[in-house]
Amino acid sequence: MNILFFVPYVPDLVRVRPYNLIRHLVECGHCVTLATLWSSKEEQSALESLKKICDQVYAYELSKWRSLFNCVTTVPTRKPLQASFCWQPELARQLGLLSGNVHDHFDIVHVEHLRGARYGLYLKSLSERKSSSPKDNPPIVWDSVDCISSLFRQAAEKSQSATSRMITRFEANRTYRYEKRLVNQFNRVLVTSILDKNAFQFMREPDDRQPEITVIPNGVDLEYFKPDPLIVRRKATLVISGKMSYHANVAMVLHLTKDILPIVWSQKPEVELWIVGKDPPESIMKLAENPAIKVTGMVNDIRPYLQSATLAVAPITYGAGIQNKVLEAMACETPVVTTSKAVSALSTRPGRDLLVADEPGQFAQAVLDLLDDPEKQKEFKYAGRQYVESNHNWAVIASKLADVYREVIE
Repeated sequence: MNILFFVPYVPDLVRVRPYNLIRHLVECGHCVTLATLWSSKEEQSALESLKKICDQVYAYELSKWRSLFNCVTTVPTRKPLQASFCWQPELARQLGLLSGNVHDHFDIVHVEHLRGARYGLYLKSLSERKSSSPKDNPPIVWDSVDCISSLFRQAAEKSQSATSRMITRFEANRTYRYEKRLVNQFNRVLVTSILDKNAFQFMREPDDRQPEITVIPNGVDLEYFKPDPLIVRRKATLVISGKMSYHANVAMVLHLTKDILPIVWSQKPEVELWIVGKDPPESIMKLAENPAIKVTGMVNDIRPYLQSATLAVAPITYGAGIQNKVLEAMACETPVVTTSKAVSALSTRPGRDLLVADEPGQFAQAVLDLLDDPEKQKEFKYAGRQYVESNHNWAVIASKLADVYREVIE
């Protein structure tokens, strides 16, 4: 198949979903034309690897001023800021040129995220103007990834940041109305978990003609994320990872350090914590004043931290979709202690593949018990790796996506 794949940010080892879907689609023999936006020199550099595997790459700069202008002009409307944040007129014009012959050259169009949906609607409108028959136009698949309005409702209640709560409350109803419209606009809707599918289904009125919603879970690059036999595990070191500018991750880290670790330290003062992830806010940077806490900020390679920590912890209080941080740790054979919120979209077996605890005292006790039991650590190492190998192999997931494309095209 010849696929036009739009992502509103450069796919890379952090934006793992589009990066691995594209990579494995190409490995399966499909031709992918990537259209995307970059905002930094690092993202520009990441484009070079994509140019080696994609048939064509169309990448345009999305400046901070452009995003700010998009948001300011959207405030008086009823649309969410997310809907316009990534709008780039030059890229839209380029997509318009591509769409001039899109029914001759592309079998399907893949558009990712709520921030990319406007481009999907734009292409759809161009196709409808160009042809009176929908069969003459390539179908458009919208990969929403997560149900953002569901995430915003949770953030409005549970975010540790007053600014985040204010923004998400402003966006929540707007996003719900917008997603309620989007879920019926494309030929197929994709999500990462059954929870997100159910959230979208809840928005709908009964109608047999509505496009199907399909779960395409996130995977793990099993060749990249794996244990390193040359690295020796530390005896009392916890690692917590993720993009630290993300409000749900900020809330997770602050919950860990405020409510859970004091209990752990009361019994094991030697325990250390590594907070690994880009763009930590001041509230997280201040945590490094404690000598037992290391805040790394952006790292070139997260694997050594996962491979050398004793345990990975993820006391997630709210979120959406599949938590990559949990899967990546398990792939590196790092035992995981997390919350039920983090595994609600997974088919893991708590107590066998990983440990799950929700209350601070229970979470702390789970960490303490596992630190004291090397044999139990080994059991979780192997069970966790086996779980991701069986359920989150990107090659299998990309093959399932290709099957979805074929269904939609037919």
